[in-house]
Amino acid sequence: MGIDIIGGPGRSHLLLVATGRQGGAIGPAEQHAASRLRSPAIARSQRPVLALAEHAGPEVAGGGPDSRKGCFGLRIGRCSRPLAPLPEAKTSLPPGCRSCENSPLDLLATPWRDLPVHKSLDYLVYMLVRLFICVVQAIRMETGQVLADWLAWLACDVLRLRGKVVDENLEHAFPELDRAERRSLARRMWRHLVLLVLEVAHVPRKIHETNWRQHVRLRNVAPLMRAFLDDRPVVLVTGHFGNFEVGGYLLGLLGFPTHSVARTLDNRYLNDFLERFRGATGQHLIPKKGGYDQILEVLGRGGTMAFLADQAAGPKGCWVDFFGRPASTYKAIALLALEHDAPIAVCYARRLDRPMRFEMVVSEIIDPRDTRGEVATVKDLTQWYTKRLEEAIRVDPDQYWWVHRRWKDPRGRRGRAARKAAA
Repeated sequence: MGIDIIGGPGRSHLLLVATGRQGGAIGPAEQHAASRLRSPAIARSQRPVLALAEHAGPEVAGGGPDSRKGCFGLRIGRCSRPLAPLPEAKTSLPPGCRSCENSPLDLLATPWRDLPVHKSLDYLVYMLVRLFICVVQAIRMETGQVLADWLAWLACDVLRLRGKVVDENLEHAFPELDRAERRSLARRMWRHLVLLVLEVAHVPRKIHETNWRQHVRLRNVAPLMRAFLDDRPVVLVTGHFGNFEVGGYLLGLLGFPTHSVARTLDNRYLNDFLERFRGATGQHLIPKKGGYDQILEVLGRGGTMAFLADQAAGPKGCWVDFFGRPASTYKAIALLALEHDAPIAVCYARRLDRPMRFEMVVSEIIDPRDTRGEVATVKDLTQWYTKRLEEAIRVDPDQYWWVHRRWKDPRGRRGRAARKAAA
């Protein structure tokens, strides 16, 4: 792999382009070159920030020397002068990469002020989010709890955010509660959501391999560990309960990488930032749109897939009982587990007595080989894990997302249209 440095001490940016080896990784020579760019002399003159961007665009037909897979770009820093001209940068790439729509150079080698309007707005939103995270990380968790109490009161009692949806969900799930008790539970839910954001911002800095035992308590994880050590794939099921983002982070930290499905954000900068956070310990993301083949590949090689299983699946979903009401649930989770002979485990990470203290729980794990027909169908298996999630939520209901419309009309849009026509 060759290395071309575009720009230099007199330029505002240095762009290190590693080319020539298809599908390979950055080698010792490239790492040495990158380390030289971190030298104090360059740091004093340009304040560089080193970023490695893997370019994995689709391969062109026939592959060969024009294959686009496996190109890497290294971007160094930013200051006030113009960047190296984009044509000059692209000439150092293999021919197949120069015209690739996924080329990172179009953004990496373009000042933000010269980006199209929508990309400039996306970058502005991204910067505001990063600034917000910096502020949150500077807040002590004790102060964060006071802030969470205040914001929960503001969201629940003043702004009444999603108030009708939350109250309706709680009324059906807990009919024994009166209006004042439902309002109190809704306020605690908003407090939990604020703390969840604070924890997500603090976790990468405060929980690591040497101190995780001070923050995490494990319960009933032995069956899951045995499943992880087997050659068969594993399907993890959780919901919008507790701190599910931290749950994925902790699993990776313990040495068990997972793959989860998520919608790609429209804002490319925020999407890349979220992927970096989730991927820090091995939580790999698969795009919701067009990612089915990747899911099959993960399960086919004995990997672990994690799913949020409490989202409404629409009129064509699998209708099962959830808190005494029919709820549409995605069939694919149970179908994949049965087709790939994968043990399926219901697990979650909930907050304990204070922020940054979690309990990772494996509620139950079931093996399609040992069920003896108890959950032999997709609907039976879907009802099984939905019931396990409900049991966990009932223990600590204020840590569940009551803000989303989990229950919808079983007859869907056509049913509503027919009723309107009949009226």
